[in-house]
Amino acid sequence: MSVTVIARTAGESDAARHIPADLTDPESVRGAARHVLDQGVPDVVVHVAGGSHSPSGGFGVLGEAEWMQELNLNLLSAVRLDRELVPSMLDAGQGAIIHVASIQARMPLWDGTLAYAAAKAALRTYSKGLAGQLAPHGVRVNTVSPGGIQTEGAEHLVQRLTERFDGDADAAWNSLVSSLGGVPLGRFATPDEVAAAIAFLASDAAASILGAEIVVDGGTIRTI
Repeated sequence: MSVTVIARTAGESDAARHIPADLTDPESVRGAARHVLDQGVPDVVVHVAGGSHSPSGGFGVLGEAEWMQELNLNLLSAVRLDRELVPSMLDAGQGAIIHVASIQARMPLWDGTLAYAAAKAALRTYSKGLAGQLAPHGVRVNTVSPGGIQTEGAEHLVQRLTERFDGDADAAWNSLVSSLGGVPLGRFATPDEVAAAIAFLASDAAASILGAEIVVDGGTIRTI
């Protein structure tokens, strides 16, 4: 099995081939896709690009630039990559696509990540529609939606919220957990636990699963 990673910078693993690209730039995505297809049709495409860099404060502090930045990274980057790679997968008549969304699509944190949450909600809807279109042609599309995850991104969010608590990081952290309604598991999930859900959806064990969403949130979302 060969793994290709499309990202602005290379990761720490030497096991994957790295293609430098900016997924917010359509031309950069086209170039990266050409490199991927030169090696053959991908069996699995996992889209994990995302994040939020908007200021805290909710609707009033989000201008045109902030909205476009969040939509560009969290929704349109996936659309662009699919647009370049899906046709070859349809020709092959097989493949799996997994989009990584967020539980904020269902429970947005208006103070810190309103535009991010809206973009991830759009990604979920896009994924559901794409799944119905591609399924008859042998290509499965599913979504994984993490909740709180132990990552640098979560640490950065706490840092941004800390500004609203006069530099009190503990208060910012408690505010974040409280805004989620708590985490019944008692901790945030690990990246490896999210990766395991993605691996399952990419495997033959999930051959009849499409248009689904697997939530990895320690029980944060309590509604049906």
